[in-house]
Amino acid sequence: MRDPAVWAEEAAQRDAQKAAIRFKGRVISYGELAGLVDRAAGLLASGLGLKVGARIGYLGLNAPEQIILTLAAARAGVMVVALNWRLAVPEQAFILANAGISALVVADDFAERIDSLITGLGDVPVFGIGAGSGAAVRLAEAVEAESGGGGIRGDASSPLLIVYTSGTTGRPKGAVLSREAIRVNAINAHHMHDMTAADHVLTVLPMFHVGGLNIQTLPALALGATVSLHARFEPAATLAAIARDRPSLTVQVPATLQAMIAHPAWQETDLSSLRALVTGSTDVPVDLIETLHARKVPVIQVYGSTETGPVALYQRIEEAFSTVGSIGRQGLQSQIRIADAEGNEVPDGTEGEVLVKGGNVASGYWRDEAATADAFRGGWFHSGDVAVRDASGLYSFKDRIKNVIISGGENIYSAELERVLRTHPGIAEAAVAGRADPRWGKVPVAVVVRKDPHLTAGDVLQVFDGQLARYKHPRAIIFVDFLPRNAMGKVNTDEVARMVASIL
Repeated sequence: MRDPAVWAEEAAQRDAQKAAIRFKGRVISYGELAGLVDRAAGLLASGLGLKVGARIGYLGLNAPEQIILTLAAARAGVMVVALNWRLAVPEQAFILANAGISALVVADDFAERIDSLITGLGDVPVFGIGAGSGAAVRLAEAVEAESGGGGIRGDASSPLLIVYTSGTTGRPKGAVLSREAIRVNAINAHHMHDMTAADHVLTVLPMFHVGGLNIQTLPALALGATVSLHARFEPAATLAAIARDRPSLTVQVPATLQAMIAHPAWQETDLSSLRALVTGSTDVPVDLIETLHARKVPVIQVYGSTETGPVALYQRIEEAFSTVGSIGRQGLQSQIRIADAEGNEVPDGTEGEVLVKGGNVASGYWRDEAATADAFRGGWFHSGDVAVRDASGLYSFKDRIKNVIISGGENIYSAELERVLRTHPGIAEAAVAGRADPRWGKVPVAVVVRKDPHLTAGDVLQVFDGQLARYKHPRAIIFVDFLPRNAMGKVNTDEVARMVASIL
C-alpha cells in the first residue's frame, strides 16, 4: 500500500464511478473525490501558499470536507488539526494556538465561535462549510476555483495529523501522526477486518478522534470501498441506516452500542448485512458483546490509543465468538510488550503495562519534549494500561495504571469491580476509585448511578458476594445522579477520585 497522498487518485483509477462517500443524500464518486482532493491540495499549497509542515484547523461535525481536507493535506505536505466540537471555546482556542495554525475551516454550526477562536492568531484565513452565514469564503467555492495540486509535497515521514488527547487533568497533548503512521495503521485495519473494496463502512463516530477516522473510514477509502458518513451518532438514524443501506462494517463504542440496544427499533432492525461490528475505546461490557452475538453479529474488539493510530491489538472475525472479552492479538504491523515498572518484558500470565512499537505509532507530542521523552522512552510507547497475555498470544485488558488501587499490598483493579457492578439490574452505571485509608493505604469506593431508585448500599455490596475476593469489595457506596465525563464522553476517572476524596 502506498502513501495516503495517492489513495483517492489510485482508487479513481481502479473505478472512477464507484461511490466513495455517501452523505445526506449526496454521493461522491471516486473520480469526483480524486478531483476534489487534488484541487484542495492546490488551495493549500498554491492558493494559500502554505509551506510544508504548516497546520490547518478543522471544526465541524463529520462531513466529506474533513476527509477531503485530510487527503489533500497529505498531498500538500501539511497537517490537519481536527477540533473536538464538544470542547468549550477556550479549550479549542488553546489547541489552535498550541498547534500554530495557518488557516481554519469551520462548519456553519460553529460559525459564532470564529472570532473567539482566531483572536491572537494573526491574519488567519477562515473557510466555511455549508450554505449559511459564517465565514465569508466557502471552502467548496475556494476548492472549485483551484486548478490542482501540481504534485505531492513532503514524503511518508511528513506529519499529517495532530490529534489532541482529551486529557483529564491539565492541557491536552497533540499526538503527531505521520503519513506513514496512517498508512501502517490502515494495513493493521485491513488485516483486522479482512477488509476489501467490496466492503461498505458506516461511520457515525466523530472523526476528530482516531477511532472514527482511522479504524475504518480512511482504511476503507484506501482500498476503494464505500463509506456512508453520518454527521454524528443518533441511535435511530444508525439503526435505520444499517437496515436500509446494509453496511458490512461499522465501529461503535460501548455508549453508542448501549443506546442502540435500548432503542425501541433494536429488535426489529435487520442486522444481517454486518459481517463485523468493531468496538473498543474503553473496557467493553461482555453483556453488550453477547447481546450482539445473540443477533449473529460478530463483535471484534480493537485496542489502541490516539498515540498508536489507534489500531495496535485486535480480534479477528474468526475468533469473535470464541474469545469474548479479549482485546485480541498483536497487530500485523505492531510490536507489543507487557512490561514491569522498569520496562522489562514479563512472562505470559503476568500483568504489566502495555508497550507498543511500530510504524503506526505517533512520533511524539507536538511541542512537548518532556511528555514525548516520558511516553515514548526506549523506542516504545508506554500506554499506561495494564494487560496480560496468555500462552496463545491473546491479550486481556485489566485497567489503567493510574486506576489500580493498592490495598494492603494487593492490586485491586477498578475495571474489575465495575464489571461486577454492571451485572446488577438496579445500577445504570458505576465507577470505582481508591480512598486513602490509614491501615490499608487505599480501599475501593464505588460511585453508583441508580436505575432502581430504591437501591441501597447493601444491595450494591451483595452483588460482590461470591464474585470477588473479600479484600476487593468496596468499603463504601456513593450514589450520584450522573458520572462525570470528559469531552470524549468517557468517565473522568480523576474527577471520580476527587469526588470520592471530597465526600468521604
